[in-house]
Amino acid sequence: MVTAVRKPAAPALVEQRRAERHEVNVTRATARGHGEPPAAAALVDLSIYGCRLLVAEASEPGARLWLRLDGGWPIAATVVWADAGRIGCRFDAPIANATMRRFTRGG
Repeated sequence: MVTAVRKPAAPALVEQRRAERHEVNVTRATARGHGEPPAAAALVDLSIYGCRLLVAEASEPGARLWLRLDGGWPIAATVVWADAGRIGCRFDAPIANATMRRFTRGG
């Protein structure tokens, strides 16, 4: 008797974000590693816990950054992933709801 062996299904990608991301278009942003000059970036999406940026020089996952969005206060973050000029960052602390509204409702 021949028994067919089934391969286990590939695991489904699991959404790991703790909050919904909102698309934004903020071209006045910078990302700066420790002891480095600020590099121009563009904010693509945002939640209170993190964001996705377009950058000229991608940082490696695990890198610590200071982000400045549209001239605001610096936000401490960690790079979670990097791919072809895009990085996903997790903020050290959730951003204020007022900051979130500023970028998602046009000010």
